[in-house]
Amino acid sequence: MSRRSQYDEDSYRLPEGMERMGYDSDSGRYLFRDRDGSLWQGPQGAEYGEMTRVPEPDQTQEAVEEASTRSDGYQPLATDNNTPLAFRHSVNTNSYRTLAPFFLLIGVVLLLIWKLVFYGWSTPPSPCPANATTPYMVQPGDYCWELARAHNCTLEELESLNPDVNCGTLLPGTIVCLPKAVPSPS
Repeated sequence: MSRRSQYDEDSYRLPEGMERMGYDSDSGRYLFRDRDGSLWQGPQGAEYGEMTRVPEPDQTQEAVEEASTRSDGYQPLATDNNTPLAFRHSVNTNSYRTLAPFFLLIGVVLLLIWKLVFYGWSTPPSPCPANATTPYMVQPGDYCWELARAHNCTLEELESLNPDVNCGTLLPGTIVCLPKAVPSPS
């Protein structure tokens, strides 16, 4: 048996002479029109229930449509100022809140592209002078005197090349400048 039956149709549920006109998603109400042209609305959030009459504007809907239709076929939107209050819809700002993270993501991507195009992906400059030294990343267990001995220099020379490095607390990952090895004469 199907889910729909004769009891779901408007002709069975609505009073005689009433017809459903549409649904206002902003207010969550169904709109109905009577035989005499009066406009009625259902309860909020329900398809059927006790209907209340919508206050009549100064003009009927047909008169508003006739007065606002131009020869080129333009019909005003529901937010136009010449539309009576009973037929205006409020603006739903929740849709803009839903799109805000999307626009934020687009902004971040555009900023990254801006940085790439105008500034490029440059590597940070080496902290060591290029003429006589080479950078070395300290490994766990390295000490200043071992590094100096391995590279044929004194501890004082190593400290003079690295004035900002504290040999007492040499941490792994620190960049240390070491003198370039002088090739031995052969």
